[in-house]
Amino acid sequence: MAFTRKKLSHNMYILIKNGKIINAESTIKADVLVLDNKIVQIAEDILANENTQVFDATGKYVIPGGIDPHVHMQLPTPAGTSSDDFLTGSIAALYGGTTTLLDFVTPSKGQSLITAFEKRQVEASRALTDYSFHVSPVEWNNSTEFEIAECYKKGFKSFKVYLAYKNTVGLNEHDFEKVLQTVGKTGGLVTVHCEMGDEIEKLRDKFVSEGKTTAENHCLTRPANLEAEAVKKAIHLAAKHKCPIYIVHVSSALSLKHIKEARKNSQKVFAETCPHYLLLDDSKYQGNFNKIAPFILSPPLRKEHDQFELWKALTDGVLQTVGTDHCPFNLDQKAAGINDFRKIPNGAGSVEHRLQLLYTFGVLQNRISLNKWVDITSTQAAKIFGLYPKKGIIAEDADADIVIWNPKFEKVISSKNHFHNCDLDIYEGFTVEGQAEAVIKNGDIVVKNGALKENVSYGKLLKR
Repeated sequence: MAFTRKKLSHNMYILIKNGKIINAESTIKADVLVLDNKIVQIAEDILANENTQVFDATGKYVIPGGIDPHVHMQLPTPAGTSSDDFLTGSIAALYGGTTTLLDFVTPSKGQSLITAFEKRQVEASRALTDYSFHVSPVEWNNSTEFEIAECYKKGFKSFKVYLAYKNTVGLNEHDFEKVLQTVGKTGGLVTVHCEMGDEIEKLRDKFVSEGKTTAENHCLTRPANLEAEAVKKAIHLAAKHKCPIYIVHVSSALSLKHIKEARKNSQKVFAETCPHYLLLDDSKYQGNFNKIAPFILSPPLRKEHDQFELWKALTDGVLQTVGTDHCPFNLDQKAAGINDFRKIPNGAGSVEHRLQLLYTFGVLQNRISLNKWVDITSTQAAKIFGLYPKKGIIAEDADADIVIWNPKFEKVISSKNHFHNCDLDIYEGFTVEGQAEAVIKNGDIVVKNGALKENVSYGKLLKR
């Protein structure tokens, strides 16, 4: 399959007729006209001329391209790099109706944020989706404040901090405060992985010292209360330094209480969850290593009660987005921790499945509306991360990132039929409905009749 760096202006119109346009705040029946990379008209009964490719979207939904605010492509770990690079991961994303990915710049210790950013930009240049980055300070030194300001000036205004993984990328409380203070002054946003890192490491080491080394111990050493305590701390410190925060991959009902309270007090706290916390529970941590290993991720899967509360929080607006935390590893990579659960690389893939899962188990089960589905998979991420109204909405002058969604489609998810580059799938056997039948990215038709086209152009680096 061929890919190209640039798309030449073709002056070819694309006309989507007879579809139902679903935006976060409206549903209308209208036609959509695209020229080059923009939506140029939305109206009833737009007429096609001879330079127009027409899609008949009768009985289908026309929605903005998905924005996944949390992916880890090509992530280096001691067990090897995560199995999707930016090319394979973005192919899977496009098949699933996601046209924009937000990944991370994570420097090595001693490496500047700017140098790490430049390296990451080269790695991401193979993405077929548009892409941008959250930048992660993994330590604080004399130049960190300047580097954060430089990233902000370049148009990268969100910064990721880990309160776990203290021995690699995590920050202590003092340095976390410095990041909040600096980013708060610049007007940016800090995204936070909330788990009490020191307490978790003590617990993990204690389990291993007692001979509890098998995979099921992963979830026991990362309990929900240590997530909730970190959420509470992050919210408190963010308020102290007047810095907006975005809490990633919220998994537990305990954490939601603190987020709800902060939002009630008008604090700028945003939060996401992931499909796996909505649809899977800790019963997956039973069985032999090969059964448990695919589900080793952090925070771990929780209880059914937590799932119920997370769905409710999406409906109520306590949670704004659903990101995937897409970070797949093959089974032989997971096997690095077969004798020590601490060495199992954490993560799973679902960038391809996000829209289908939320449509099937959200919309079709009356947990969320079609409008909320679009809101949590595209619009809110665009608003929070500075991409709106160019992205996240079907509107005149918006980028032509459009999905024609066919609700009359059914398939069974399997590692044998998915497109991400991994021999595991945590949704193996799930029957899902709906399909991104056609995907238009920046005015290019990249998926047609559910298949990726030849000669797809590479995506753009988005400054926000």
